[in-house]
Amino acid sequence: MSALTDMTPPAEAHRSATLALHDGRQRTVYWCDREVPYPDGRLIVSRTDLAGVITHANDAFVELSGYSREELIGAPHSILRHPDMPRAAFKDLWETLQAGRKWNGYVKNLRRDGACYWVYATALPNVRDGKVVGYSSVRRKPSRRRIEALLPLYRQWLDAEAEAGA
Repeated sequence: MSALTDMTPPAEAHRSATLALHDGRQRTVYWCDREVPYPDGRLIVSRTDLAGVITHANDAFVELSGYSREELIGAPHSILRHPDMPRAAFKDLWETLQAGRKWNGYVKNLRRDGACYWVYATALPNVRDGKVVGYSSVRRKPSRRRIEALLPLYRQWLDAEAEAGA
């Protein structure tokens, strides 16, 4: 697995946080208020191993994330985790995938340059010979109306996590 390093602070005004990742590691991230719109007609496709380490990233993933393919391959998918995303969403994703089911949801991702982009993600287990060997995810342009409707719920979850010390 490639080393998951702290981000470089962007030149523009930004905030920072140290995130606790699912594997016990921590990462300092920086983000600004700039959102990069999801381009029409593009699908982001990635595959990971069972631990969530990226094994495949298509061109759209490379372009929208701002990372090079070499930086993405071997990195944990959590390299894209935006501090505005509640841990509960990722807990649900992992529990659903590990139960062998498909997961769908809206995710705010963090680009390498500190900007963000929203996706509507579908993730599912990759099964070979009856055994789960990894996961695939396809992301598409999200509905702005659905994002706006979800923001208060995500804020509630984040507040509850902060109160619980998660």
